[in-house]
Amino acid sequence: MDGKGFVALEWSETSEGDMLNIAKLAYHENKARRTTRHFSSKSVDRSLIEWGILSGGTAPNGAHLQPWTWVAVSNQELKQKIRNAAEEEERATYERRMPEAWAEVLAPLGTDAVKAHLTDAPWVVVLFKQKKRMRENGEWGPTYYATESCGIAAGLFINAIHRMGLVTLTHTPSPMRFLGELLGRPAHEEAMLVMPVGYPADGARVPDIHRKSLDEIAVFVEE
Repeated sequence: MDGKGFVALEWSETSEGDMLNIAKLAYHENKARRTTRHFSSKSVDRSLIEWGILSGGTAPNGAHLQPWTWVAVSNQELKQKIRNAAEEEERATYERRMPEAWAEVLAPLGTDAVKAHLTDAPWVVVLFKQKKRMRENGEWGPTYYATESCGIAAGLFINAIHRMGLVTLTHTPSPMRFLGELLGRPAHEEAMLVMPVGYPADGARVPDIHRKSLDEIAVFVEE
């Protein structure tokens, strides 16, 4: 590697004590994050959404192709169209398409086909995965690890939204083809995640859930 096309890594060492304190703080901040379906209609400045998207766009991604498009919607008429289409698909899912095993795990969370969060929240951010890219020779080529890349980007976006004092919800109506049509996205982009963003409503509630312990989610293999 001759260094062409590379720049120096900007990094400075942190003491182990400070690292541990930072790690604990990050954990407790993330542990406090909760998903709610109860949003206030209180307005959120566009700049906050922009900074959240920019944070998502820092995600590591396959071959640095950055295979994502973020569509942020505040237009109430368009949000209503998204909700109408999402609820139509969700009713079909809940009434006919949902496997028993999936319904079983959703039951304690109180979800249903009504998606008021899509019109209550001041913003709805839709993350699209770019399945193809235009090459320099004018031909279409594949993107690599686009699903994994967009998944990481979504996580960073969610973390940024939480840290700035807002809430969001990860919503995946199935199928999601209607989103590309309503939002005018090209065929090579596939809707992956819908995230309403805003303030929690007064009296917002969340399911009484508990996260798994470290022993339940991690395996350490050491010398």
